[in-house]
Amino acid sequence: MEAAIKYADSKASEDVFRAVAASSSEKRGRTAGASGSELLRHFQKYCIDPAQTALDTHGQHYSKVAVELAKNRLTQVMRMNVGWRYQYIAKDTASRTGRFIHISDLGGQESDFNAVTAMDDGDRLAIYVSVKNRTSTMGGQDWPKAISALENIALEDRNRAGAYICVFGLAIEKGQRNIKKSNKSKQPYSMNTEHWMADFFWPFFSNKSFDEIAKAVFIVLKSKNRKAKDKDEFVPKDVIDSFGAECSKYGLVNVDGIFHDEDRLVEFLCGKVRKCNPKRTQ
Repeated sequence: MEAAIKYADSKASEDVFRAVAASSSEKRGRTAGASGSELLRHFQKYCIDPAQTALDTHGQHYSKVAVELAKNRLTQVMRMNVGWRYQYIAKDTASRTGRFIHISDLGGQESDFNAVTAMDDGDRLAIYVSVKNRTSTMGGQDWPKAISALENIALEDRNRAGAYICVFGLAIEKGQRNIKKSNKSKQPYSMNTEHWMADFFWPFFSNKSFDEIAKAVFIVLKSKNRKAKDKDEFVPKDVIDSFGAECSKYGLVNVDGIFHDEDRLVEFLCGKVRKCNPKRTQ
C-alpha cells in the first residue's frame, strides 16, 4: 500500500512552489516564471464568476492575490493526488487478494483498471472500474456522458470474453451500491453500470473495510509528514513576483502592483484580453 501511495504522489502534479524552492539557481528563474504564468492561467480558468472575482480582486495588491491563488491551486493538486492514491491502492490490493483471475491497467481516460473474476456458473465476469473520490467529483449533467464512455470501453474491448459490468468506485463516500438514474425519467442511465460506494467498493476489491484503508493511508502519510497544512507554507517571493510581472503584461495592475481597472479585469476573466495596453498600467 505504501508503494501505491508513493506512486500516486509521483503521478499527481508536483507542488510547483516546492519545485521552485528546490530548483537549481540557473533554472530557478525559468521555473518561477512558469509558476507565475500558471497562476495567472489558474486565475482566469477557475474563477467562479468573472464579475464577482473582479469585484473581490479590484484594489488588491498582486502579492495577496498570488498567495490565495497558490493555496487554491495546491488544494486542486491535493485532490488530484487523492484520486490517484485510491486508484492505485484499489488496483494493488485487488491484485493481492487472489480472488481475481486478472487485473490490468487499461490506461484509458475514462477507466482506471479492469478486473476479471469467475462466477459461480464458471463463466467470467469482466469489471471495468473508474475510481472517483465522491459522487460530487462530477456534475449531474456529466454523469450520463461518463457512464456512456465507460461502457463503450467494455463494449469495444476485443479481449473480453463473457459478461461485463462497469463500476464507478467512489473511494471516500460512505454507502453501498446503486445505479445512477435520470432525475427526470427515473430510468437508469445504464443497467450495466453501477456506483459502488466505499463501504462496498473496498471490501470487494481489497478484503478490507473503508476505515481500515483510511487508517493504513494515515499511517503512511504520517510517516512522510504529509499534512494538509502544507498549503499554508511559504510561497516563494520569485513566484509571487513572477505572477505580478505576468499581470503587468496583460495590463491588470498599475505601477504599484494594484489591480486597478475593473473593466479590464472582467474582460480578462472572460477571456477577452490578449495583449497588454501600456497606457492601462499607468
